Amino acid sequence: MKTKFYLAVTLILLGCSSIFAQLNLPRESQRQSVTQTIGDTTVSIVYHRPNVNAREVWGKLVPYAEVWRTGANENTTFEITNDVKINGQNLPAGKYGLHTIPNKGEWTIIFNKVNNEWGSFKYDAKQDQLRVTVKPLKAELQETMLLGFENVKAHTADVVIAWERIKVPFTIDVGDVTGRTLTNIRTQMASLKTDDFRTPAQAAGWVLNSKMSANYEEALKWIDTSIQRRETVGNLYTKARLLAELNRKDEAIATVEKAIAMGKAATPAIDTADLEKKLNEWKTSK
Repeated sequence: MKTKFYLAVTLILLGCSSIFAQLNLPRESQRQSVTQTIGDTTVSIVYHRPNVNAREVWGKLVPYAEVWRTGANENTTFEITNDVKINGQNLPAGKYGLHTIPNKGEWTIIFNKVNNEWGSFKYDAKQDQLRVTVKPLKAELQETMLLGFENVKAHTADVVIAWERIKVPFTIDVGDVTGRTLTNIRTQMASLKTDDFRTPAQAAGWVLNSKMSANYEEALKWIDTSIQRRETVGNLYTKARLLAELNRKDEAIATVEKAIAMGKAATPAIDTADLEKKLNEWKTSK
């Protein structure tokens, strides 16, 4: 009888455990995900945000000289879609556990290959991909911990860890965005569908708008491919601008005049005011 009783109790407890395991309960430290595109690279951070709650944080709640999960609950994760440099040091594309070691005058930022642990309790330094040291800065009170991006530029940005009255930045450099983009464009150009006129036009426009003068001749070939497949006001104007940049003004004028005529003849008519303004500039500067 006792055996049957214990078995029944065990089954009931197991049933309760399975029910409890399914509960989606709110957490005191809220989850947040933040994503930033830098050039052609996406950086994603997922973390949980503890509050100060009138507590002494640094050296007490978060001990100095010990590995910290950089937040609450699960370890913070840091994911990048391309190889980058962190404060000048290489970090391969991938998803990492983001841990830190706070100290008064210096923090260690750790990118660990294990990204799915609860906190830093099972942290293994042998799994570190990269460590960098940074200087903490004094800051205004940040009640709820914040990880975010500042100083976002064409190929760099600062990641900032801010909590209480401390702010800890480190820099991401995504490298040669232009070179990678050109490589991707050339790969796509080699396998275009026969009716695709948009991709070569977009590629040529990107080179032109990026003022990549060393690649204007190549861009001219791309825009010619677009025009051969379908002539539009847009791709004609892009070609005209490229020709002007290459000091082939007569050809540029003839091409933009063709674009203007096409725009006026369209139903409904396309606004060609910008094209006419550019035409007058080129005629005046001849």
